[in-house]
Amino acid sequence: MVTKLPEWFRIRYISNEQSRLVGNLMSFYNLNSVCQSAHCPNRYECWSQKTASFMIMGEYCTRGCRFCAVKTMAEPPPLNPEEPENLAEAISKLGLKYVVVTSVDRDDLEDGGSWHFARCIRKLREKCPDVIVEALIPDFRANESLLYNIIKAKPHVVSHNLETVERLTPEVRDRRAGYLQSLKVLEYIGKNSVTTKSGIMLGMGEKQEEIIKAMKDLRAIGVSIITIGQYLSPGRPYYPVKEYIRPEKFMEYQEIGYALGFRHVMSGPLVRSSYRAGEIGTDLLK
Repeated sequence: MVTKLPEWFRIRYISNEQSRLVGNLMSFYNLNSVCQSAHCPNRYECWSQKTASFMIMGEYCTRGCRFCAVKTMAEPPPLNPEEPENLAEAISKLGLKYVVVTSVDRDDLEDGGSWHFARCIRKLREKCPDVIVEALIPDFRANESLLYNIIKAKPHVVSHNLETVERLTPEVRDRRAGYLQSLKVLEYIGKNSVTTKSGIMLGMGEKQEEIIKAMKDLRAIGVSIITIGQYLSPGRPYYPVKEYIRPEKFMEYQEIGYALGFRHVMSGPLVRSSYRAGEIGTDLLK
């Protein structure tokens, strides 16, 4: 277990009028942000650049992945029927060009919340037609009918994170998640002509050949975008950091990713699944 941050690991805190506006609007409209709930180190930088990831379906997740700081509960409060309208209203006031909509897992609901997620996307596209929408979705148990609810709502990009290598998946992720299950989700989405994206974290004890295998598995099912970042433990009792990966190693994985055929590879210590998503997504959709 490693606790001390290395000298190359620096987090830029940028607070300005725009970043404060994003935070204030989230509070006013009673919206949750994964930027806050997951303790993302880039949130102020992204907010200052008019980029934000909104977390819908409440602040409690029904799963207990060992890497994630989002609070867990077996039966969270009911979904807010006003959330789709509130989300679209807040984003319209922010004047954003690219929005990431993500959610907690809601295994307590028969459809996993897929219909509610789809309503949020449709309302957002209706109220903000010029905004590019990325849906960062849970696995919905790889149920194709539930995934199709998302596809029908027509997000521009659908993202689902692999999180870690296959060997570590049972140890790091909730037992209801799965490496092959996540690949199945991404494959089904991609077959329906939607741009797909995924992300993995490093520093959990994975080996280089396992990382490359994960990258190859994602390319084999047509994933276009990959993000690779350093895992940061929220603290005890979460999964510990086994290693801080040096920046030059992240650059090496970026080169490998492009050689494998990914259209965009974001790889670095501070990279998260939604980091600079707008730059990548806008380029993909030109």
